[in-house]
Amino acid sequence: MNMFKSIIRTPFFKVASLNSVSVILKIGIGIITSKVLAVFVGPAGIALTGNLKNFLTSLENIATLGFQNGILKYVVEAKDDENQLMRLLSTIFITLLAICVGLSVILFLFAGYWSSTLFGSSSSYSVVFKVLALVLPWYASSVYLITVLNGLGNFKQVIYVNIIGNVFGLLFCLFAVSYFQTIGALFSIIIPPVFLFFVTLYYVAKKIPFFAMINRHSFDRKVLQNLSSYSLMALVSSVFGSLVFLAIRNKIIETLGINNAGYWEAMCRISSYYLMFISTILTVYFYPKLASTNSAKATQNVIKSYYLSVLPLFVLAIIILYFLRTYFVKLLFTNEFLPVVNLFFWQVVGDVFKVSSLILGYQFYARKLTLAFIISELFSLVIMYISVNFFIISFGLDGVVMAHAVTYFFYFFALLFYFRKNIF
Repeated sequence: MNMFKSIIRTPFFKVASLNSVSVILKIGIGIITSKVLAVFVGPAGIALTGNLKNFLTSLENIATLGFQNGILKYVVEAKDDENQLMRLLSTIFITLLAICVGLSVILFLFAGYWSSTLFGSSSSYSVVFKVLALVLPWYASSVYLITVLNGLGNFKQVIYVNIIGNVFGLLFCLFAVSYFQTIGALFSIIIPPVFLFFVTLYYVAKKIPFFAMINRHSFDRKVLQNLSSYSLMALVSSVFGSLVFLAIRNKIIETLGINNAGYWEAMCRISSYYLMFISTILTVYFYPKLASTNSAKATQNVIKSYYLSVLPLFVLAIIILYFLRTYFVKLLFTNEFLPVVNLFFWQVVGDVFKVSSLILGYQFYARKLTLAFIISELFSLVIMYISVNFFIISFGLDGVVMAHAVTYFFYFFALLFYFRKNIF
């Protein structure tokens, strides 16, 4: 009993518990948001929000140059060296600000083009991209500041920011969607990060005099060179991944209609909710273990523990979800989304292979295998895109989730072959 009390009093346990609460809250808010969107905008509106989210993911990573992992690493190393920290913060902030201004100009001047590309020539949502152009610097700065806060060791504050951001995002979504329907749903994706910037800045300012440390004379090109490898991995994964999903959704709209695109987006949302638990476990527990191993045997033990503990529980949960799928679709959305029930089988098959491959994919980060990571990502994205275009002709919307299963089947066995020495 005394040992149990000593464990739960440790800072790590408190942070891990708080992080679990944050994840559960994020999922809960995501479910409520999905319900609100389903009631007010239907499948068509959800399809459009999915397009904007994919576009925004690519834009975020271009605006931040995919520096997040690198910023985290170098802030951790420099947090006790004021001069080094000043050079790091100044260089990154000035670079990102210049990039954001350039991107904002492009977004604003070509708002009509982006609207027709993402939402179709019959849609007129150019105002969304003009507003996005104005908020992009705030959006990128909030991502940057959260990473800095994390690097400074303020883990609890990072979780607080995420909780506050999710709650504010939900409240704004309820207001915007109920009054402005589809365009309100689109605004609910791009506006909340402006508020999040000020919340994050408040916590960062309590730790360091942030703006006092930003100095153009401290700009150092070597900092950008050090961050380049992290940038390449993040940009390939997020930008190309988002563009492929955007192309797939537009293919569904073109071939099967916008409602079917909404059903697929709903299925993707459900999948993202339960995969969030797995990604959190991997990030918090298994990735640090993989990064610290220095032998094939130790790596094998980490991977084995994942397959013996996490994977069986996930498969059990996914089987239960499958048999209760009709209930969950009605709970999360509306009766209008019942066609989503037919997409579950191939989606969960693909997700089992995806979860099986995640622990292997994390070795790319742990071992800094940049080239191998890029090849594997492009390999999976090419298979996904080609198989969607092939299966959608014969199987309709079912073909999209079949392509998902086929992609992660090949991806899992490709990684299994590549890391065979570390596993067997």
